[in-house]
Amino acid sequence: RALADAILGAPNKVKFIGLTSKERFSVLKSGEIDVLIRDSEHSFTRNTSLGLDEPAVNFFTGQTFMVRKSLGVAHLKELNGATICVLTGTTLETNIADYNRANGIQIKTLLFEKPEEAFAAADAARCDGYTDDGGSVAAARSTMKSPDEWTFMPETIGGLQPLGPLTRQGDEAWTRLVKWTHYAMLEAEILGITKANADEMGKNPTDPDVRRFFGLEGDFGKLLGVDNEWAKRIAKDIGNYGEVYEATFGGKGLGLPRGMNNLFDKGGLQTLPTWH
Repeated sequence: RALADAILGAPNKVKFIGLTSKERFSVLKSGEIDVLIRDSEHSFTRNTSLGLDEPAVNFFTGQTFMVRKSLGVAHLKELNGATICVLTGTTLETNIADYNRANGIQIKTLLFEKPEEAFAAADAARCDGYTDDGGSVAAARSTMKSPDEWTFMPETIGGLQPLGPLTRQGDEAWTRLVKWTHYAMLEAEILGITKANADEMGKNPTDPDVRRFFGLEGDFGKLLGVDNEWAKRIAKDIGNYGEVYEATFGGKGLGLPRGMNNLFDKGGLQTLPTWH
């Protein structure tokens, strides 16, 4: 929606097409869609052998744990002796074994072939929690009979998974626009620009960074192939990155703590190049 707003001046001028994990890359490469935005990890092979560009990381995640609040634990190490529902044949199980070994504890596992089976087992109290990547765990929580009875551990294991939009190689201008659309939402948050105050902050600002964002200095929009108010529209119509996260993954959505997706100056990994 932010891309549509930047290019066409209307956030609703977009068509969403649902794709399976198996078909997503071939559909993108065929030209049937312009950009792939879902839980796709950026990786070496996708950038090389698949011939896809990785404009920006809009969601950092890792192996996340969801447990019952009744356990009364606040950190992962406190799960010593607890049983977690896990999908078999994945790195999830291996990561838990490595974590146990490194920390001298014993988080037990109950293995399942399918996600829905693991969800049901956790909901039926056959285990104390569930683990997967952050987005999948948040989605699992939303399927529980009483989602409010579950909480997320602040720590993740198994390394960092950078997720974000993917584009076809060969169209650098389009890839740049996708990249800077994400960066515009981050810049808005850094500058304190929100949906509610975008109009007011855009009235004769004196801060050079704010002036550049609103297109009052420089031709940054024209350099991207759009008009100079593209970023202002995104902030006003869509919101900054923090607002969008809160509405979807955060407290107003799936209830997933922001963690690694906080801004760099708040202990997170989200940052952007200088807007100069």
